[in-house]
Amino acid sequence: MHVEFREFNPFDVWLWFEFSTVPSHAEQQYIAEALSSWFFMGKLGGFNAENLQIQDEGMEISYMHYDHDRASTSLVSLMHNMGDLEQQGQWLRCWFDLGTSDALALDILVNTLKGLSQEYVAIDRLIIGGENPDWPVPHEEQDTFYDNDQ
Repeated sequence: MHVEFREFNPFDVWLWFEFSTVPSHAEQQYIAEALSSWFFMGKLGGFNAENLQIQDEGMEISYMHYDHDRASTSLVSLMHNMGDLEQQGQWLRCWFDLGTSDALALDILVNTLKGLSQEYVAIDRLIIGGENPDWPVPHEEQDTFYDNDQ
């Protein structure tokens, strides 16, 4: 699976999946379940790089002291929203508002999708951000605000 990055806005990011053939319903379900699980963990604040106490401890974690004060005072890092998985030809895409989750979330997603691609669903390419010229993304119209003083 080849990984590419395009323009990236964490509050408005599309994930694009390219396959060599049209993905079957079962293959789409694998991708949808992986994305839903990832999003749910992010919605609960799981991707908080400020509180990686166990990772920071190293390999020896027997009888490790977990600092609950440190955990409760770290900044909240929550994902906000996820769109539906969409399919067009050999492509799947899904929209996310990653909110304040850390880039750690993307590393975990890429690692997960690499494993998924090796074992279950052959993903040719994962593109993070941007849009495809042949499959435009919907753009919300900007609200117009008027100043009552003028």
